[in-house]
Amino acid sequence: MSALPELERLRASIDNMDAILLHTLAERFKLTQQVGHLKAEHDLPPSDKAREARQIERLQRLAKESGLDPAFAEKFLNFIVAEVIRHHEQIRDGQHS
Repeated sequence: MSALPELERLRASIDNMDAILLHTLAERFKLTQQVGHLKAEHDLPPSDKAREARQIERLQRLAKESGLDPAFAEKFLNFIVAEVIRHHEQIRDGQHS
């Protein structure tokens, strides 16, 4: 019996999950852009270390509950937060509307 049909089925599911992840990230960044504009309007700093620490703890807990490596969840969030801060800095500096 060939493994090819099952492999193709699994890969199709992975492709669907990748699309969901990208669409979800796009929606998240739309929200963080709004946060960046609000911060810029009120002269708030682009980053919030206390919130970032709370989010890391929260995602590590969710990762454990989901059977995902908490260290990976932290790396993933740090990657996203770095991009969000970059966007907020651009908004603050008037480089992005």
